[in-house]
Amino acid sequence: MVYPIVAYGSPVLKRATQEVDPSSAKTKTLIDDMYETMYASKGVGLAAPQIGLSSRVFVVDASPFAEDVEEEESIFLKEFKRAFINPVIIEEIGELWSYEEGCLSIPGIHEKISRLRDIKIRSQNTNGDWIEEQLSGLSARIFQHEYDHIEGILFPDRMTPLKRRMLQGRLKNVSAGKVDTIYKMKFNVK
Repeated sequence: MVYPIVAYGSPVLKRATQEVDPSSAKTKTLIDDMYETMYASKGVGLAAPQIGLSSRVFVVDASPFAEDVEEEESIFLKEFKRAFINPVIIEEIGELWSYEEGCLSIPGIHEKISRLRDIKIRSQNTNGDWIEEQLSGLSARIFQHEYDHIEGILFPDRMTPLKRRMLQGRLKNVSAGKVDTIYKMKFNVK
């Protein structure tokens, strides 16, 4: 099932999410639907709040970035497709680096955001097993962006106050529905 994407300004996007049962049929169906919605929207990541659910789940498929990086990272990104259930960032390390980010919930706006290059994470798979791993570069960035969603943080929250003020009119247009997208959107989702 393809869900509409929840737009910037909706309260559901600003709330921290609740843990889910990783092995339940409901969670597995949610993950399938999230992949279908992400692909239909031409995204590389999608968090449950972006379809109106306060669930601690997100999906990623970084393969579209595989051609934009060095060969070693490219191989990893081609295979970096998975669901993260009840994820936790254990440690953030490395240097800050800026990279232009966008978001399905904030269409038409792309800005450079600084994030740490390396993270150590833990999350569950659909069997309920905990998996711990380290991510670097774009995979770490994509994870951090989607993780922010389940914590109630959007990428404009990571910009300087001046930059946010400069984008205020465009952000208000998104929340008012004055956007053009290839996918359906929902506005003011509680």
